[in-house]
Amino acid sequence: MAKSANQKLKLYRLSRILEEQTDEEHPMTIGDMIRHLAQHGIEAERKSLYDDIEMIRTQGMDICTRKTGTFGYYVGRRPFELPELKLLVDAVQCSRFITRKKSMELIRKLEALTSRHLASQLQREVYLSNRVKTFNESIYYNVDRLHAAIAAGHKASFRYYEYTIDKHERFRRNGEVYVVNPCALTWDNENYYLIAFDQPGEKYYHYRVDRMAGVEVLGTVRDDVPASPEFELSRYVRTHFAMFTGEEETVEIEFDNALVGVVIDRFGKEIPLSRSGPDRFCIHTRVAVSAPFLSWVFQFGANARIVGPASVVAKMQSLIAAASGSKPKTAE
Repeated sequence: MAKSANQKLKLYRLSRILEEQTDEEHPMTIGDMIRHLAQHGIEAERKSLYDDIEMIRTQGMDICTRKTGTFGYYVGRRPFELPELKLLVDAVQCSRFITRKKSMELIRKLEALTSRHLASQLQREVYLSNRVKTFNESIYYNVDRLHAAIAAGHKASFRYYEYTIDKHERFRRNGEVYVVNPCALTWDNENYYLIAFDQPGEKYYHYRVDRMAGVEVLGTVRDDVPASPEFELSRYVRTHFAMFTGEEETVEIEFDNALVGVVIDRFGKEIPLSRSGPDRFCIHTRVAVSAPFLSWVFQFGANARIVGPASVVAKMQSLIAAASGSKPKTAE
């Protein structure tokens, strides 16, 4: 048989056909392969395909056989199993910091990692969630640049904005460029944050990545950060509820025993628990006292209460009073 003009692409095209068209429930016969290759202008003989399949196997592709009247071939083990791809699709779809357009692009790329038959299951899941997504299309590239700055140990710059009541962007500091010492990126409360260290103030600050514009990696070496930044950053994320700032204090909180799982989810298994009664326990922890922290405790009603210090108890009483429309009690 005279070789067709596309004959050199035969092995590549055959491997792509098997990847895209086959799985355990959808094997492909040798005759099917000949027809698919012909659609790409590639001629193939039955005998040569057996050798080609073996060659592809030696290159690492897991090609399995299945007998259903005739022998069928399919790709078995893949880099990602279907449950893993579903998990990744869910994560992309539910991530607020990824725009709807970029979410669809990423999901299409994930679909390409399995057969077209199994990919239909991923496509169906795309429409299960109608979540609010960010509008900042550049966040995808902001994250990449900030990661590059952290890896290189360099400073980064950007402008930072907020929204006005008429939904327009307004830059903070009259559009002044922020220059920061980036330490880490963290995903908290459904948003992506950059955590940066301010050497003169000896403090960490955080910025929402989807509120940044014009992110640049600078040639300037980052200022020194504390010796154990991982520990400090972990504590920072744990103590800042919804990433709101506030004065850090050691707070004592009492919970009903039924909330022990909630406490461990929030503060980790390392948090010391002490019994305060047959059905209650207490914790002592450092937190940034802010409205989100107080609201977090408030949501549990009678099953949680702040015991101390008195200043934080007073703030909680003011929050409860404001929510009920009454005046807070004053200490006698």
